[in-house]
Amino acid sequence: MDVPKEQITALLDNALFNSAQLLGSFLVSSSTVNAETSPHLKAENLVLLGDALFREREYRRAIHTYKQALQYYKIIPKQNSTSSRSALSASNRSSSPNSFNICAINENEMEGIPSKARNLQMSLLMAKLYRNTKHTRGAVTCYRECLRQCPYVIEAIIALAELGASAKDIISLFPQTPNRGGRAQLDHGDSSRWLQRYVEAQCCIASNDYKGGLELLAELLQRFPNNTHILLEMAKVEAIIGKNDEAIMNFEKVRSIDPYVVTYMDEYAMLLKMKSDYSKLNKLVHDLLSIDPTRPEVFVALSVLWERKDERGALSYAEKSIKIDERHIPGYLMKGNLLLALKRPESAVMAFRGAQELRADLRSYQGLVHSYLAFSKVKEALYAAREAMKAMPQSAKALKLVGDVHASNSGGREKAKKFYESALRLEPGYLGAALALAELHVIEGRNGDAVSLLERYLKDWADDSLHVKLAQVFAATNMLQDSLSHYQSALRINPQNEAAKKGLERLEKQMKGVDPDAPEEEEENEVDDADAEQEEAELL
Repeated sequence: MDVPKEQITALLDNALFNSAQLLGSFLVSSSTVNAETSPHLKAENLVLLGDALFREREYRRAIHTYKQALQYYKIIPKQNSTSSRSALSASNRSSSPNSFNICAINENEMEGIPSKARNLQMSLLMAKLYRNTKHTRGAVTCYRECLRQCPYVIEAIIALAELGASAKDIISLFPQTPNRGGRAQLDHGDSSRWLQRYVEAQCCIASNDYKGGLELLAELLQRFPNNTHILLEMAKVEAIIGKNDEAIMNFEKVRSIDPYVVTYMDEYAMLLKMKSDYSKLNKLVHDLLSIDPTRPEVFVALSVLWERKDERGALSYAEKSIKIDERHIPGYLMKGNLLLALKRPESAVMAFRGAQELRADLRSYQGLVHSYLAFSKVKEALYAAREAMKAMPQSAKALKLVGDVHASNSGGREKAKKFYESALRLEPGYLGAALALAELHVIEGRNGDAVSLLERYLKDWADDSLHVKLAQVFAATNMLQDSLSHYQSALRINPQNEAAKKGLERLEKQMKGVDPDAPEEEEENEVDDADAEQEEAELL
């Protein structure tokens, strides 16, 4: 069997409920268990996952999982029902009475316990305490001890990857000594290879090798179809690197499998906002509030929904998510973006730094660069962009960030052009770089080059941002009918596109012979602001 049930039971007995439910997701999605020929096994597996979810206080998910188990239980032949009932009741037991009480001990008392005398729960708790207080060495030592005791502590695998451990180092910790039954706890045969692949995937993602991580996760998904944890990890990475359509598809698949999942749903909310899909966003927030209104993801999703109506109200929701969980990265990213929108770039820098300290990914670098540019700290912006490029040498988006900094002043435009072109060579389908390069052409009076570049992309990508940029170029060269056509195309693709709506209003005034700048001078000044242009290019 791919996932040993006794390991999930051991994790439950040690009160490691998060790792138990993550491992349980592999158990119930394993392709080696055929639900039609072995409904009793499927039912047992689902009950075990339900137990883990119940102990983790994910009550709605637990009920949903128990109901699925009951459906399989109904189709078990009569002769198997007695043995299945006993198996179900055996798996549905409470935590071991000897399990360690977290509340009864503090950090100093735990440090006094020799490492060899600590059980699995103590080791994981110590690791988390060390990590939260930024004692990285102590955290690494305790997480390593967890995996020496049990290789299936998924939380420890993810944490060690994020703290910089290599896949080889993590896998070497897995116990190889035979247990009392004479079998190794983790053999390196086919049945355990998936766990090694999982370690490799998490290490790739942690080191910003997003492409490698996605490939490994996709390979795991073939072995564990409909695994909600793998699908969520894939969606999260796709959201980070801007593969928005793929990410949305995976988030929706997760919700179709288990409509009560809250994990990463704030990331999904951000994507729906970018797509201007407010009906789905409204429903998502309503669903999340009914599932568990105490989770940080719910407050980030509320912040995303509220942003259009009241940015200050949205900011308070983002701050509330951080108060609930100081390690919740989307809360910091949302806070940073809102502070930028509220013209408070110095505070935005602090928020993006907070995200970066927890895990430096592409979005925290992008936020830092745009924040520094917003208050003319070009040197700091360039340093942050170069840091991103060092961390992600194969990322077109990191190259574009460096280009954005150079484009912010007239003397650096030639350098910016080279970075944008390099980004497009690395990732020909990267629209952000194409739009930024087109903008550079327009600034330097090469409108024809901008049009030919954008029209080339339009053949393969029906994207509203491409139509908006083309409409702006045509409007600037007084080709008003062509501009009108592209604004209309943008609004057909995305009726909520604010840039297209505003552009169309301006164009209508131009076509009537009215100066579009006269009544809305303040707004036009905002559009002409060089820093805002950089921000807009990245968002597009």
